[in-house]
Amino acid sequence: MDELLTPVSTTYLRSKRDAEPHLSETRPSKQREESPALSKVASADDALKVLKSQPGYDALIAALRYLTAHAFQLQLPTPQSASIVHVLVTDIAPNYWTLLRQGSADHGSCPASSHHVDLLLTCLRSVSGLNAIVAHIKALIQESRLGNHEAKRPDITLNLDVFLDVLATLLAGDAAIRNLWTSSATKPPNAAMKKQLVALLTNGRILSTAAEASAVVGTGSPWVADGAEYSKWIGRNLSSWAKTHFSDDENTFCFDVFQRSMSLGYPGSLAKTIIDELLLSKDGGPGAFTQVCFYQSRLSKKVMDMLFEYLAQRFLNNLNLDNVESHATVAAVAGIIDAVTGNDDVRKTHLITWCTASSGAGLGDGVGIRRAAVAVLAQDKEAISTVLEKSLAQFGDQLYIKHAAMLQQEVHTQVLLLSAGYVARLAPIKLTMLLKCGTYMNAISNRIAATQTRARFLGIVVGEALSALVDNKTKKLDFHMEEMETDEAEWLKGLAKATDRVGPFGSIVSAAASIPPALSPAPAVTKPKPKPKPRPKSVASVPTAIIEEVNSSDTDEELVPHAKGSDPEDSDDDAALVQRNKPKAPVYVRDLITYLRDSESYDKQKLGLQTAPVLIRRKANFGTEVSAHAEELASLLVGLQDKFGMDDFVDRRQQGMIALVVAQPKSMAPWFARTFFEGDFSLAQRTTVLVTLGLSARELAGYETSEHQSAASFPSKRLPGKMEQLYLDSSQQPEPSSSSRLKALPPTALEIVTQSLTSSFLGPLAAEAADATSGPDVLKLQTFTERYKSKRKAKPRVRAIPNTTAALLAAYFFSPLTAHFQLALRSSRPAVLNPGLLSLYLQTLAIVVNAAGPSTLALPQLTSELWDLLLRVRTHALGDLGAMKGWLVAMTVLIEVNEGDMRRLCEEQGREVVETREWVGGIFERTRGEDGGEENEVKMLAAGVLIKLGEAIEMYQALLMGDLIGFS
Repeated sequence: MDELLTPVSTTYLRSKRDAEPHLSETRPSKQREESPALSKVASADDALKVLKSQPGYDALIAALRYLTAHAFQLQLPTPQSASIVHVLVTDIAPNYWTLLRQGSADHGSCPASSHHVDLLLTCLRSVSGLNAIVAHIKALIQESRLGNHEAKRPDITLNLDVFLDVLATLLAGDAAIRNLWTSSATKPPNAAMKKQLVALLTNGRILSTAAEASAVVGTGSPWVADGAEYSKWIGRNLSSWAKTHFSDDENTFCFDVFQRSMSLGYPGSLAKTIIDELLLSKDGGPGAFTQVCFYQSRLSKKVMDMLFEYLAQRFLNNLNLDNVESHATVAAVAGIIDAVTGNDDVRKTHLITWCTASSGAGLGDGVGIRRAAVAVLAQDKEAISTVLEKSLAQFGDQLYIKHAAMLQQEVHTQVLLLSAGYVARLAPIKLTMLLKCGTYMNAISNRIAATQTRARFLGIVVGEALSALVDNKTKKLDFHMEEMETDEAEWLKGLAKATDRVGPFGSIVSAAASIPPALSPAPAVTKPKPKPKPRPKSVASVPTAIIEEVNSSDTDEELVPHAKGSDPEDSDDDAALVQRNKPKAPVYVRDLITYLRDSESYDKQKLGLQTAPVLIRRKANFGTEVSAHAEELASLLVGLQDKFGMDDFVDRRQQGMIALVVAQPKSMAPWFARTFFEGDFSLAQRTTVLVTLGLSARELAGYETSEHQSAASFPSKRLPGKMEQLYLDSSQQPEPSSSSRLKALPPTALEIVTQSLTSSFLGPLAAEAADATSGPDVLKLQTFTERYKSKRKAKPRVRAIPNTTAALLAAYFFSPLTAHFQLALRSSRPAVLNPGLLSLYLQTLAIVVNAAGPSTLALPQLTSELWDLLLRVRTHALGDLGAMKGWLVAMTVLIEVNEGDMRRLCEEQGREVVETREWVGGIFERTRGEDGGEENEVKMLAAGVLIKLGEAIEMYQALLMGDLIGFS
């Protein structure tokens, strides 16, 4: 058979053809021939062609190597470089970024590919590259927000995630800004590119775009989307650059970046990072700090204020200055201030101003920072004499005595006594002549004639202390008053004898650099999936023992037995998903801090928030465990972010903060007040701080019973919920704002408290209006009669709390809030003037004054300060119903607590009474109050204030006119 099949001809085919698949894409012959040649890139045009032709991995690396070797071609603003950067961003990065990152991470399998990702980053490390990445992210964000009428691309979220990673990796490191400046502004030198780079880094475009993209992606936010971390990154980059002895051109660029970055919204984070890196680290130095922050004098005032505040908080506020060992710390801090001030006249002048200005001298900080600052100025006889003269003139000014916050007056009194002691030792004749002049005599006379008790006390202390420095025992001034025998009076007088030196600050400089956050992209944090409800397992039909069920009358029908398989630990179908090593509840405060710091663990965050209120209250009086970690714990609670979307996150955090303030009111209440005004926090966080202060003041005033307080400390002593309802009537249960019951706080906890305060004030007025049978209906209170008539009760007796508690609320809650407010009003954009925050702030002050009550000895001082503050902010409250309501609530509380002594109120605050009545009358006339909502409440509150002030003016009209005839 083989002979029948004879081949006619034989044709041999290439083996490559045989290996090809049967179905393959046919390309033009010209392109197939040029493809291997494109891997050998010899020019920028060749590189652009390779990038546009959907290259393979080897061709891409060849093009990137050429562009990296000739990077200057990409750094020049030319059409060709713009095209290359555009292709790298829009085509190469989305397709190859993940592959390049994997090759960079896997050093063992392919060492050559470990630097391939750096090739792409080098090509994009310029102003053009950074602009292109940000613009592309912005375009993807806009596309993700398209309406339903246009189809959305399903890959937008994935691409945004990729580009956020590209942006974070491109900017990672402490030399990123310097590398961008080198690649964009030096080859060749280009002034326009420098300005563009400064604007791009500091105008908030990168930060806002990354934050928007992170919100769209919905995973864990990278550090470029966090304002505080971004500001710290700028601070570390400028600090590392300043340590390299840069040129004048580089110094100018760094100062421009620093100056404009202060407007990003996180100046505290930026300034503290630079202080840590350049002043408080061994590889830094005051010279480098001065080059970055004081290259030009326009920012010196703000930076020095932040420096003083940071040094006080870190080294001096928690220091016991009565110990001799603490004097070394004061001397070291004085050494830092002296090194920063140097021989510069501008900075020395500002140091004098900081000590003597009405808004300066470390308001809210301990006396340690003032001792250090005065010790620096004491090296110059003229400077310390200037401080004494200005302080004495301000101390005796009548307007200052009447209107300045008492906390400010106490701070300046300390500066006055400290400077007087140094002048007495350096130039005793100068102090003797100063005490004989009219300024000193008028100061003491005005202080003694002041209506406020605290102002008189400070005047007497200063008079006796200064007289003791100059006069002998027989001639020195002595008022023979019991107040001068207290520990506080002796401590203030002792400031005139304090002597501090300016020493080396190596002892407080930490060798360990500040720990930078991980600049690599944060791992995606997903919200833990809720576990499925347990399902009873089917029971196999096997012989079981017969159990006889006995009915007992003692059995509680409310007790429902657990079903088999109801253990939440075993509720997952997959045994591999069951987590059996869950963290235990912390029993020490240091463990609680560790749990709250672990932002990557859902279980630890939740357990820490649940345990914090009970643990803090239980440890409040147990040694120094809470007091030693109070500020650290407070910072964690205020700055804690809800990364996992917990349902009760805000309420749990609020409870922990309240427990902390109640446990340590003398240190934590001023800390929270200062944090509200000066911290780098959002409006929601500031709102939480105000609610914490208000509810803590009420709890300290005794609005919760001891049973509830014990229940907060030991929840096991609580009855079951159903049984508790049988014994506790709803009207007898504590207010919803009660923090000690550990229930979820409503979002408007202070508003509920405010409503109860205003109802007790307006209820009797509404009842009188309803009972009136004749007369003009001027105030139109009938529309509110039904609202309060049903709630009208007998007016409760005035609550009296211990004088110590009232003094505590006045000194540590009220005074810091008002003093920092006066300081905040001097800034360009105070956050407290936001209408919502202003309303809540005024309500908080009203709650604190109400909690202190009419029994507090400092009530005249509280009344004077709050009334002056209300008249100062009335223009800011106009135009917003919420702010106006807060203003009127504070005024009603002020009138109510002084209701028993209206004669003194008209005698001491006569001008304010008349002015307030006239202004509130205008508010009442301009408010319609017909909508039944917030406008209606504003009109009613205004009516109540008009009635009360009108009655007082009518009763004490002659007293207001200055005629006391006929009044006993």
